[in-house]
Amino acid sequence: MISVGEKQLTLDDISKIIYSGEKIELSTALLKRADDNFHFLKDFAANKVIYGINTGFGPMAQFKIAYSERLTLQYNLIRSHASGSGKPIDVIYAKAMLIDRLNTFAQCKSGVHPDLLILIKEMINQDLIPVIYEHGGVGASGDLVQLAHMGLAIIGEGEIWHEGKIYDATEILHKHKLTPFAIRLREGLGLMNGTSCMTGIGLVNLLAAKKLLNWSTLISITINEIFEAFDDHISAPLNQVKLHAGQNIVADAMRKIVSSSKLMRNRQEHLYTDTPDTHFKDKVQEYYSLRCMPQIIGPIYDTIAFAEKILVDELNSVSDNPVIDDEIKNVYHGGNFHGDYVALEMDKLKIAITKLSMLADRQLNYLLNDKLNGKLPAFINKGTVGLNFGIQGIQYTATSTVAENQTLSNPVYVHSIPSNNDNQDLVSMGSNAALMAARVIENTFEVLAVHSLAVAEAVDYLEKGNTLSVKPKEFYDGIRKCSSKIEGDVPKFKELKTIKEFLKTENPNVI
Repeated sequence: MISVGEKQLTLDDISKIIYSGEKIELSTALLKRADDNFHFLKDFAANKVIYGINTGFGPMAQFKIAYSERLTLQYNLIRSHASGSGKPIDVIYAKAMLIDRLNTFAQCKSGVHPDLLILIKEMINQDLIPVIYEHGGVGASGDLVQLAHMGLAIIGEGEIWHEGKIYDATEILHKHKLTPFAIRLREGLGLMNGTSCMTGIGLVNLLAAKKLLNWSTLISITINEIFEAFDDHISAPLNQVKLHAGQNIVADAMRKIVSSSKLMRNRQEHLYTDTPDTHFKDKVQEYYSLRCMPQIIGPIYDTIAFAEKILVDELNSVSDNPVIDDEIKNVYHGGNFHGDYVALEMDKLKIAITKLSMLADRQLNYLLNDKLNGKLPAFINKGTVGLNFGIQGIQYTATSTVAENQTLSNPVYVHSIPSNNDNQDLVSMGSNAALMAARVIENTFEVLAVHSLAVAEAVDYLEKGNTLSVKPKEFYDGIRKCSSKIEGDVPKFKELKTIKEFLKTENPNVI
């Protein structure tokens, strides 16, 4: 059990809840704190103007709402903003959103009734996940449209995913002996005013990005090994004179992977000797996509690490407005719902992962271009030249997908458009940024699937399967369980899909 509200949640906690089915719990002490916070706000707001309790919203905050209509106001807010369009986002993202919103409420600064926390906890534990649509949020004043759909499900008027199907919210909640939430005070605004959509998607993006980082590190050094590259470009003396943490962590990981290699070469043994040759058969230095791996993957590592810090900080923050502080006995109005922190990190993340896909594309090109590698037939074609095609057709998929990544890497962070009668005059577009980063990540798994198949074909052609180091051999064996050797021209799209799922599910944990 993971106790929400008693400690800060980590990225690993999110992974356990959404992928391993770990249950969450709320302590009696936490529910007591939430109840105190709720009743403080209820009493405090009785004779004061408090945004979203007895006022309208946004530019209509200038209008006071009658006490008798205060609950209707909350329902109206949810219903009017549940206007999302496009496809439903993946249920994994929606579950992460729900976890983030619960953790925000568990900080006990939102003035919501503890019954709301209990219901959300049960929905997470029983996999009753609101249906959320892609388009609608601008990432400031909260992810309003997406979170309105979350709120709509919680009050029993929306849709809920369960076991791969979409149900009417009230129907499926009752089936699981749960009662839709009845608004008590400001829970409509509490559900919607925050960064939970972009943060939930962002957390899942980070988990996937870490897998891509690990696979890229392993695949990159595997290519070096099968082509018997010189090992000094991953050496400690070379990399340590560059002070970037990511570069040195990647180089160290690569050294460990091939520490017992019989294939990697020592430059001193081959080139640091007197020779009468005036033209060298072997390249003195490998191409950048093989030689500069720590310098290329290192910044990606650092980008992911920094994004994790920002996203985990956001996960454990109060992104509500107003902030209800029953200890200080005051209510503070501001803009903690603004998503610039997350939006910027998602843009940086997608740029980094796009570069990772570009690295894979260049390494793939090296494998398929006989004039570059000098050891493999063109397209690793083991058949008749002209009649058979090898990996020629498969390469197009990787090239096309990398090109899409490059287009998607245009930053969202700088594309604010004012809305809400200019009340929201500078916004983050954080949900868009997170969703576009998710697409780049998904695309990159497809690129690495093609890349992985090509590496396996190269290993077979060069007959290096039994001489690889331990981790590269495990990688090769894993790909071969997903795909057969290319003998003649046969469709490979189903096997590429299997490889992609293997890469998404497994993690070599080399870094």
